[in-house]
Amino acid sequence: MTPSGPGPVGGYDEAKRALERMESGSPRRRIKLVIADDHAVLRQALRLLLEMQDEVEVVGDVGNGREAVEAAERLKPDVVLMDMVMPGLNGLDATRQIRRRAPDTRVVMLTGYVDDDQILEALRAGASGYLAKRSDVRELLLAIQVVHRGNPYLSESLSEGRTVSDLLLQAHQSTAEEGDPLTEREREVLQLVAEGHSNQRIAEQLFLSVKTVEAHRAHIMAKLHAQSRTDLIRYAIRKGMIALEPGDP
Repeated sequence: MTPSGPGPVGGYDEAKRALERMESGSPRRRIKLVIADDHAVLRQALRLLLEMQDEVEVVGDVGNGREAVEAAERLKPDVVLMDMVMPGLNGLDATRQIRRRAPDTRVVMLTGYVDDDQILEALRAGASGYLAKRSDVRELLLAIQVVHRGNPYLSESLSEGRTVSDLLLQAHQSTAEEGDPLTEREREVLQLVAEGHSNQRIAEQLFLSVKTVEAHRAHIMAKLHAQSRTDLIRYAIRKGMIALEPGDP
């Protein structure tokens, strides 16, 4: 899918004007959407809310990143509305896999994490939009429409004093400079380790042998210069793979 609009946009008013220019004189069809969020009540509420909108057709909703990747391949939605922190496979790694396996599908992150590091991680992963969960439905719908048209969108509440273009450039530069030392499979293993799963349980979830999981853990520890599982948990939190529960130190 090639961009059909004037380039990256950020903030509601700018995005609304850009969308009006993009849609001027062009036929409109409903945008096929998949919702991915591990909180069932929120996921179901979003589905009910969006199904009331003429512009959107919700074709599926799922509870974790692995199911989101499978739904993207099977249902071929135009847009996936993705939570960032989900068990098993987080939204960032799910986005990476979707962008590779279903390149015509765009991803909008809908999350409560609004710091710069998490925004940049999402853009590095290939997300086209980043929306704070405190946004209202009109901005949610606008973000879906804008990214469907091939243009990135940054939540209005996050765009003050900066542009999407600046963030995209920063994400590209940091990706080129830093890179990710872990493979896709190692990231999957790392998240499950950080979530507290045993090697046996990880092997069952990823359809691997226990020895293979042990080898992955050893490679991860060496690559990250980690001395303990606590070090792995810190890394996973910093990279947006998992989140601290309320009351955790």
